[in-house]
Amino acid sequence: MKPIAFRGSALADLRSFPQSAMREAGYQLDRVQHGLAPSDCKPMPSIGAGVTELRIWDEAGTFRVVYIAKLAEAVYVLHCFQKKTQQTAKRDIELARARLKELMKEIAP
Repeated sequence: MKPIAFRGSALADLRSFPQSAMREAGYQLDRVQHGLAPSDCKPMPSIGAGVTELRIWDEAGTFRVVYIAKLAEAVYVLHCFQKKTQQTAKRDIELARARLKELMKEIAP
């Protein structure tokens, strides 16, 4: 099982989700840690190769957890947020992209 590593404010952002959405995110991330596919996800090549968006549909709204699991060391959670529109906000994509870039510098200097 791979450990989970949260980047930037991702853990605090995840903890701000409603209880039911946070629990579902935890369950789905546990599946990813064990090498299984989450129930509802899609690739996010606009952020980077191997980046996936976990989609959580909750009565309180729509939530997203952006992560990369292809690296050997851990499942890296780049960004967690509530989605308010059909399209992912540019600032959310840019924040996840910046955290991925920073991560790649750290693990492969």
